[in-house]
Amino acid sequence: MIAHRPGLALAFSGQIASTRIRKALAAHGLRPGHGHALLLLADQGPTGQAHLAEAVGVDPSVLVAILNDLERDGLAERRRDPADRRRHIVEISAAGRRLADDVHGAIAAVEGSLFADLDAAEVAALQRLLDRIRADGETSRACAGD
Repeated sequence: MIAHRPGLALAFSGQIASTRIRKALAAHGLRPGHGHALLLLADQGPTGQAHLAEAVGVDPSVLVAILNDLERDGLAERRRDPADRRRHIVEISAAGRRLADDVHGAIAAVEGSLFADLDAAEVAALQRLLDRIRADGETSRACAGD
């Protein structure tokens, strides 16, 4: 019966993937929210703090705590937007970029292990399917332009 429940199979596989990714992040001194924020900053460049909170999927007050930690560790910095003093821009530092590169490598190693039995075309197909899953009532593509 379980073999015919794709949601259940995805949940179980997701738990395994999540545990391995968490361990990879912890090996670099990061918790998941910190790693997510750092990787987004590395990929997107300077980002508004409110947009970053939305992209990470956390309450703005939680993001403030994450950013406080990242700033304390010299991995990111916040500055006021000169065009709107009420808005903060968050930017990754050089040290943060080096760490993000290391984390990308660690995650690639985890993914290599997770998807060892899949070829490149199957991994690409899996990514396309995952991108279409409606986790919150809207497709990922609806958020892609934000």
